[in-house]
Amino acid sequence: MGARVAVAEHCPMSIFVWVMIGIAIWHACILVPDRFYGGIIGAFVAAVSGALAAGYLLPVPGLPPHNPPGLAAALWPIPGSLLALVALYRYGTYRERLEEERVR
Repeated sequence: MGARVAVAEHCPMSIFVWVMIGIAIWHACILVPDRFYGGIIGAFVAAVSGALAAGYLLPVPGLPPHNPPGLAAALWPIPGSLLALVALYRYGTYRERLEEERVR
């Protein structure tokens, strides 16, 4: 009769790993002055969303089919999370400087 085609189900474990990496990097935000735009909550959102974006897009777009994800799935979100945090921090310092110039 009809042949069954196996549909690859993506395991959400990689997404969990990406979010955990973003949260782990976010914890380091207490070591720098709080100049993130949106405060510590804005830093949390930036770290997690940067980790999710980088984890999904790097090395190839999509969810990895491996279960458990492996070390590579845990390393790819790091640059995205750091990049998002640096961008948010720089924007926060920029806005802070603008506010200081308006007061003068």
